[in-house]
Amino acid sequence: MIAPEKSLRVGETEKITINLGLIDLGQIDLLVQEGFYSNRTDLIRTAIRNQLQTHADVVRQTVARKSLMLGLQHYSRADLEALRDAGQKLQIQVLGLASIGADVSPELALATIDSVTVLGALHASAAVKAALAGRIH
Repeated sequence: MIAPEKSLRVGETEKITINLGLIDLGQIDLLVQEGFYSNRTDLIRTAIRNQLQTHADVVRQTVARKSLMLGLQHYSRADLEALRDAGQKLQIQVLGLASIGADVSPELALATIDSVTVLGALHASAAVKAALAGRIH
């Protein structure tokens, strides 16, 4: 099994953008102003965590059913070269963060990665992402 990279941290965040109606946004600002939350982000993160907790059983069952790796998964050049030399290929399935080393060439990625399914974020060079575009689901 390929080990997580030490430099990646569980607390790392990924920026998202959402559109909210003005009334919803005003209500959020009111709750922040009244001291219920430190800022808009605090309220939104809390709301998301509450929803994820509500659906935790479904997430657990789906992760198991789809054989997803949970958390941070890093694929280094050495890992992929070892797979290539052994004549094996990867089906990357991650819920969290999948990271492909910056020194991985597009050719090595194509030779060793059959498919990529990431629910979360995929960190890889632009060249590797372009090479794998037809294999990313």
